[in-house]
Amino acid sequence: MSSAAAKPILYSYFRSSCSWRVRIALALKGIAYDVVPVNLLKDGGQQFSAEFKAVNPMQQVPALKIDGITLSQSLAIIHYLEDTCPNPRLLPQDLKKRAQVRMIADHIVSGIQPLQNLSILKQMGEKKMEWAQNCIASGFQALEQTLQHTAGRYCVGDEVSICESVVYRWRTENPSIFHKTGKEISCGDTEQLQPVPGVRCDAFPIRKIAAWIPLRPLLTCK
Repeated sequence: MSSAAAKPILYSYFRSSCSWRVRIALALKGIAYDVVPVNLLKDGGQQFSAEFKAVNPMQQVPALKIDGITLSQSLAIIHYLEDTCPNPRLLPQDLKKRAQVRMIADHIVSGIQPLQNLSILKQMGEKKMEWAQNCIASGFQALEQTLQHTAGRYCVGDEVSICESVVYRWRTENPSIFHKTGKEISCGDTEQLQPVPGVRCDAFPIRKIAAWIPLRPLLTCK
């Protein structure tokens, strides 16, 4: 991204884990940006407005206006940031570790989050919270097993990567997940997650990263 380019504009909702992936990546890369809030619950869902549909026809957050284009889908946005602003890098140089980072990110982005998204829960009736609980618990149990083989100080080895932008908002700022419905949903047995450095709350080093500190009050904003 050119330093002379206009400041990026992020369309975001503060409870959206998808939006936070991008906010974390922007912070870690030191990219300044403006936020346009899109409240997914207010006014029947502001994402359904004609104005926002013109920004993102999928009517989902996040969307990022940057370098004269508009991007949606959090990982697509993060990969663009990685390509255009490679320092500090969020993908390892080692090809095996790079593949592991992408695998873990997809584990969350494709294997957990969409299954308990607001649009899905609306179709589940009275069992929606049970459905969400099962999706989250089983997904994190599988993630724990994966991290046993990949984690060092972080999810993959000893460098911050895209994994941290995906996992951190989900697991380590709060013992339970603050879902779009405003309800707290347990991840399951937190003791099972404690031995894994990549997701352990008490020792997760990303809390100490300078770029991360300004974001922490916003993560718990309600």
